[in-house]
Parts: sequence; structure tokens; C-alpha cells
Amino acid sequence: MFRVVVVQFAVVLLVSALAAIFGGAMAAVSALFGGLACAVPNALFALHLALSSRVLPSGTRDASSLATRTALSLLAGEMFKVLFTVALLALAASSGLKLVWPALIISLIAVLLSQPAAYAWRRP
Repeated sequence: MFRVVVVQFAVVLLVSALAAIFGGAMAAVSALFGGLACAVPNALFALHLALSSRVLPSGTRDASSLATRTALSLLAGEMFKVLFTVALLALAASSGLKLVWPALIISLIAVLLSQPAAYAWRRP
């Protein structure tokens, strides 16, 4: 789970470096904003999953109750992740900086696509 987060932050740095080379400093900043708007909420969600898997409800022995609580926890975490991503993108848009939108969007897409790629990449 945290391997995916590490891969996402590495993709943010790589895309930002490429944006700096091809588009300049503002493109690099834009790529950082776009990538981090996706990677930071994913990191917090991974932390939420790790912590919630260690904390079992006290006094609950019913499997269906535990499954319901787990499903609700996943749903709440995913909703938080999406809302936080949207909030970070809105913050970037309202920051007053002259963002390079193609760099921001490319970085965001690269981070989103790195998630299934990181899951698919397994050690032998």
C-alpha cells in the first residue's frame, strides 16, 4: 500500500523535473501542484487504511458488524480523498500564480495512472 504512495511521489518529482526542463520554473511548480493534489490525499488514505486495519472495534464480535464498519470506513476515506483532491486543485487555481495548466493536468494524470501500474508491479 505504501509502495504505491512512494511511486506516486516519485512520479510527481519526475514529471516536475521534466516540466522544469521543457517548460521552465512555472511549469515545474504547476506540475508539483497537480501531482501533490493527488498524491497527498492518497498518502493520507493509505495511512487511514493502515491505522483502521490495526484498530478493531472494542466488544464487537459480530462479523457482519465488523464488515459494515470496515466498508463505511473505506467509503468515508475515499470520499475524504476525493474532496481533499478537489480542494487542493481549487487552492492551486485560486493561488494567484500563473499556472501552466497542461503541466498540472499531465502531472495529475501521471500520478493517477501510476497507481494501477504500481499495484501491477510486484516483486518476484
